[in-house]
Amino acid sequence: MTLAKIAAAALPHRLGVFGAFHLSPEDGLPEAFRTLVLLGPDEPGFWPHLTAQPEWQDGAPDPVDRWSRRVIGGIACDLGGKAHFPFGGPPYRPFYQWALKSGRAWVSPVTLLVHDRAGLMLSYRGAIALRDRLDLPAPPAASPCEGCDEKPCLTACPPAALGAKGYDVPACHKFLDTPSGADCLSSGCGLRRACPVSRGYGRLPQQSAYHMRLFHR
Repeated sequence: MTLAKIAAAALPHRLGVFGAFHLSPEDGLPEAFRTLVLLGPDEPGFWPHLTAQPEWQDGAPDPVDRWSRRVIGGIACDLGGKAHFPFGGPPYRPFYQWALKSGRAWVSPVTLLVHDRAGLMLSYRGAIALRDRLDLPAPPAASPCEGCDEKPCLTACPPAALGAKGYDVPACHKFLDTPSGADCLSSGCGLRRACPVSRGYGRLPQQSAYHMRLFHR
């Protein structure tokens, strides 16, 4: 088993390996599993692929989560692993902590996680726990924020939409209820879009708008 093999299995579904780490007892999974691999949308191309799938076409609720269960669950079974998801709780799996432990996600200046490839557009569709202890590449030495002098995320939202400690969910909802928040609802969170790494990731505005509608309903 190799990380390249897992990436190859995920790619036809427009998923990419967004990080991996060796498991320890505090990660909350059975000791038989030794490596956890995190999967996220492989851009560009994820949204056109997903919206062509049966789960999106059948009109039933939660198409993205149902697709994730089917696809990532199938990959996990083929690899002899166990799939885990950031939805379906409580209880919920600690994806925030898992992301940090992967070494490819960091706490940004606005407190949201930032990823070396997806920037502030980071999302995980699931993770696969494997019994093998895989050889893993060294993660990036530093967060992309460390080389970002302008830090546009800090000024992308009006002060009323950010709390004293960074991103503030209630403040964000209040902002989205104003006329000024319409652009975020139709094109995706302006704060996330401001990140230079996010801008190079290739996520479509339609996808962001879909998730914003769910967030603000």
